[in-house]
Amino acid sequence: MDFELSEELKMIQSLARDFVQGQLKPLEREILGKAADLSDARAYLPAEKEAALVKAVKDLGLWGIGVPEGLGGAGLNTLGVCLVEEELANTVVPFKFGDVTPILFECNEGQRAKYLQPALNNEKRPILALMENNDNGLDNMLTKAVKADGQYTINGAKLSLSRAGNDYFAVVFAQMGNGVSCFLVDRDTTGFSVNASIERNGWLSRVKEPLKLVFDNCKAAAENRLGEEGKAFRLGAKWLPQRRVIRAARAVGAARRLLEDAAAQAQAATAFGQQVAKRTSVRAALADMAAQIHAARLMVYEAACAADAGKNIARQATMVKLYTSRMLQNVAEMVSHIYIGPTGAAESIKKLCRHALESYIYELSLEKQCNAIAGDVLRGIST
Repeated sequence: MDFELSEELKMIQSLARDFVQGQLKPLEREILGKAADLSDARAYLPAEKEAALVKAVKDLGLWGIGVPEGLGGAGLNTLGVCLVEEELANTVVPFKFGDVTPILFECNEGQRAKYLQPALNNEKRPILALMENNDNGLDNMLTKAVKADGQYTINGAKLSLSRAGNDYFAVVFAQMGNGVSCFLVDRDTTGFSVNASIERNGWLSRVKEPLKLVFDNCKAAAENRLGEEGKAFRLGAKWLPQRRVIRAARAVGAARRLLEDAAAQAQAATAFGQQVAKRTSVRAALADMAAQIHAARLMVYEAACAADAGKNIARQATMVKLYTSRMLQNVAEMVSHIYIGPTGAAESIKKLCRHALESYIYELSLEKQCNAIAGDVLRGIST
């Protein structure tokens, strides 16, 4: 097994790392704010700075890294995208290299021009309208769509962790009979509304206060249906395993940042006349974190290479997602202990830990991942 990256991938990794170090990390104070309790933290960068960063990434040729070339993206393979995403997760600045949900890859020719390309160009932001404020799950969706006179009428409410921006459209999942259909709904569509507090301050606002989308006799034209009627859950399904691996790469990047900051803190701080980094418990924690991050990275790279080789990685991606999410949780807990030792708690690192955990673990559905893997083990499929 060859663990060496190609020269091309090394160059892409280096470009992404230099961009994060030179362009994004200097902006962290603007995101974190200046208040000790981070009460003035920002959820997003100012529009003009974000636009400048987008231009810089496009000049590097890395915009739309995970979007196929045929759809206007950079078309990197899964391993290449993982390398870039790991670097991007090494900073708290919320910025992506033109990430577009694979659901939109299923757009037809007309929909590509109206929705996919504007989303890729950062001109419109897609809001994924899938979650609902109930415990019924996706099998009993309360948002309904009815077809009559060649168009669809949508009624219901959704929650979304997406960012709306100045111009946006909703990717709406609605129940139709025994199936679920998907619709692309423009922001100015009659009967469609989004809660007013779109640009909230603070890292965790998007998790704690998701966007609320309301559809009140909202009309969607037939040409705005995405994919086949009643088969919405098949949209982008072939991309799901790769996306799980890419999300795992982000967890590796976030954990690496936590470890780097913990090492710096341990070296700078003293307790009872001794450098914290010399304490046996701290050194053991740093070693454990480094080992877990290394193992997680190898799992991510192996799964990404398998995906690029055309192999079925559905089960492997589930295992990678489970392990990396728990690894990140373990690292965050160990880092927190280093910071809340005799030197006192640093509010920023505690927030950073919570941010990493809630941003990456909130959406992981660990119980489902465990059940899927355990089911295979019980059937005798253990490797």
